[in-house]
Amino acid sequence: MAAPSLTFKNGSGIPVVGLGTWQCTDKKELEAALNAALESGYRHIDTAFAYRNEDVIGNVINQWFSEGKLKREDLFITTKLPLEAIAPDKVEEFLKKSLKSLQLTYVDLYLIHFPVGIKAQDNPSLHLETIPTDHLAVWKKMEEQVDAGLTKAIGVSNFNIKQVERILKNSRIQPACLQIENHVFLQQTELVKYCQDNGIVVVAYSPLGSPGIGAFHARFGSEPKNVPKILEDPTMKRIADKHKKTPAHVALKFLLQRNIVVIPKSVTESRVKQNIKLFDFTLDDDDIKSLKALDVGEDARVCDFSFSKSLSAHPEWPFPK
Repeated sequence: MAAPSLTFKNGSGIPVVGLGTWQCTDKKELEAALNAALESGYRHIDTAFAYRNEDVIGNVINQWFSEGKLKREDLFITTKLPLEAIAPDKVEEFLKKSLKSLQLTYVDLYLIHFPVGIKAQDNPSLHLETIPTDHLAVWKKMEEQVDAGLTKAIGVSNFNIKQVERILKNSRIQPACLQIENHVFLQQTELVKYCQDNGIVVVAYSPLGSPGIGAFHARFGSEPKNVPKILEDPTMKRIADKHKKTPAHVALKFLLQRNIVVIPKSVTESRVKQNIKLFDFTLDDDDIKSLKALDVGEDARVCDFSFSKSLSAHPEWPFPK
């Protein structure tokens, strides 16, 4: 069974459960996960130029198209403008690169991946060189991609209220979506409310935390912070047992009941299939109250982009210092 959808301002729908693919670079693992997801009813796939896996995703989904199992309009595909392309003259170029890898003529959602732009470099390092970043000039070029039919909708990722508001007040096509880290320990209530009050759909990445964050930091030689163990929390386990579900189900359902889209990432086929089984139970008021009490705020942020100190020195750094 496919997941239901939330509606963007432009009238198009985004399925409320998608497959996240960050750090999924092993070809065979990702192919297996994608096939398991599509077989299980996922119709929303989230990727990014920076994930270096768009070509694998393109091969799998186009095989499904060629075999007549799905039509292009059955799928919702998100990709993102990378940090080294957050400049007006790079937007079209990098979207077309992503489309070529995905073997698509358009994506359903194109996001500015992060508010801080950097200079391109061949190898990742701790010392990324940031560049002045003009969100409004970049956004104008994002709007042109909608006009050209290369994306159905546009949005932002990892932006704060001030940054979202600036675009809202100065845009011809308003952002359809904000994608942020959001989970039971980092609920970001004020930011979520601001977006929803303004008709912006919130998408939660790392909705189960991010146990694989250590591997990402290892690429940069940096040290990750302690990862919140959401699935081991006693409250999560208690509520899961009550509903005869898993803690992952509870963590995801909590977000769905806040009208937040979830994109859990996994390459384990059994977990991929399990994560979408969210529509046969409902968390009650007592459950919601207990889960809201687990919010500890910024201390629980996993994807804090702390692998490079130069990013946090930029004027457009989006997180509390």
